[in-house]
Amino acid sequence: MEVLEAIRTRRSIRRYMPEEVPWEHVETLIDAARWAPSAGNLQPWEFVVVQDQGLKEKLARAALGQSFVAEAPVVVVVCADPLRSARVYGPRGSGLYCIQDTAAATQNMLLAAHALGLGTCWVGAFDEVAVRRVLGIPPEVRPVAVVPIGHPAERPRPPRRRGLGEIIHREGY
Repeated sequence: MEVLEAIRTRRSIRRYMPEEVPWEHVETLIDAARWAPSAGNLQPWEFVVVQDQGLKEKLARAALGQSFVAEAPVVVVVCADPLRSARVYGPRGSGLYCIQDTAAATQNMLLAAHALGLGTCWVGAFDEVAVRRVLGIPPEVRPVAVVPIGHPAERPRPPRRRGLGEIIHREGY
């Protein structure tokens, strides 16, 4: 799949088929994520792969009751290591760059999944403390995205997008 097509046709999927996702696909998605750009090439990301049904159900509760999280065969929790970025960039690294870097990694993962015929949803609404507790994530590492992954059981319509004329500012705001 060509990249612009993937960008335009990827959708947030909240219903999944029960079919398993091969481990090789999971590795491919995380490999795509790790090729994202990162400030100073510090790569402040960590990925927790969850396939255990009990853990997925706890993650769904931590994700403010979004039950579809538990219905996906695989859930990847993308985490940022703020200290890794802070070593070079100080507070801006820990407060901004590590978040930007993991966001880019997450987007790479979503696009790669779509190219493989898989569905994903970028879940940002969750209780960080609860996710940390469920997965044993150290206190210095910050979960920034919960990504359920599976074979889509729905085909959402494209959402409305603001027109280019509404968002482009030339030579200044």
